[in-house]
Amino acid sequence: MRAVRLEAIGDMTMRMVEKPSAGPGEIIVRVLAAGICGSDRHMYKGEYPTAIPVTLGHEFCGLVEEVGEGVSSFVGGELVTVDPNIACGTCPACRRGRPNLCANLTAIGVTRDGGFADYVAVPCSQAFTLPPDLDPVHGAFCEPLACCIHAIDKAQIRPGDSVAILGGGVIGLLMVQLARLAGADQIILVTRQLSRREAALRLGATLALDPTAIDAVAAVKDATHGGVDVVIECAGVPETLQSGVRMARRGGAFVLFGVTPAGLEVPVLPFDLLVNEVEIRPAYLNPFTHARAAAMVAGGILELDSLVTKTIGLEDVAGVVGSAPLAGEIKVIVRP
Repeated sequence: MRAVRLEAIGDMTMRMVEKPSAGPGEIIVRVLAAGICGSDRHMYKGEYPTAIPVTLGHEFCGLVEEVGEGVSSFVGGELVTVDPNIACGTCPACRRGRPNLCANLTAIGVTRDGGFADYVAVPCSQAFTLPPDLDPVHGAFCEPLACCIHAIDKAQIRPGDSVAILGGGVIGLLMVQLARLAGADQIILVTRQLSRREAALRLGATLALDPTAIDAVAAVKDATHGGVDVVIECAGVPETLQSGVRMARRGGAFVLFGVTPAGLEVPVLPFDLLVNEVEIRPAYLNPFTHARAAAMVAGGILELDSLVTKTIGLEDVAGVVGSAPLAGEIKVIVRP
């Protein structure tokens, strides 16, 4: 079968590999759609820990083709989405109900072979059934959506709250929709690209700001009479980390979601955080949220089609992952 392999940092290629077989407790999924994530680009550049060599692709949807010994939850032919994050269940974090902080965490498409391939082997416990007539492209959104839901849980948005979302990529635009569903009254998206600001307004944002044209911190404070209740940082760059904490009102919350390169240091002003009691709430991965994401996608609650800006084959994955996102790019989907 074909697989797109990260052979070394900065070295990614499609080649023929042996098709996996289902081990005990595993299923083989024929991949129908897989999303390219910003984390894939971080792994390509060595900015996010991964196992090398490995087949990347942790956002995918497909059909169950083979069922391993001891699997009773699938018979074959089901359309499934896969939670790539596999916790051990026995370490202290897992026993405290924090599987995303598992000391022995492994991840499909990160530390074991993933969905940028024709087929992938996954533990049956990680697969969630989707309606058979669902567009597989929508199914590929379940994993990023599950992570967004965890961030929204951390944000604790209440009806009538004001929310600032920093970053207008696919994550930021999913957050706009989730904040609206959570009852936020004001939703302000901050991003440089005009097309993304326009998309945010169509999807429920009440205001979209260009941080290169105005003082975004001052504009957010003016629009909300002192700052928003919740800031959700989705860009993972120093500028948004620094400006975001200043957009929160006194007693507000700053949800850290965007992935920065490992080792990046960003100066902060502890005194300002202290006297304003701005809560810093990191949101990492998707603990217990994948089933909720699958249900939302199956229910057609979110607008997803407009978030797909390009569909490619496996032969084009290395070129896309190895390059910076194009202007206007929101989500690139791989269709093996």
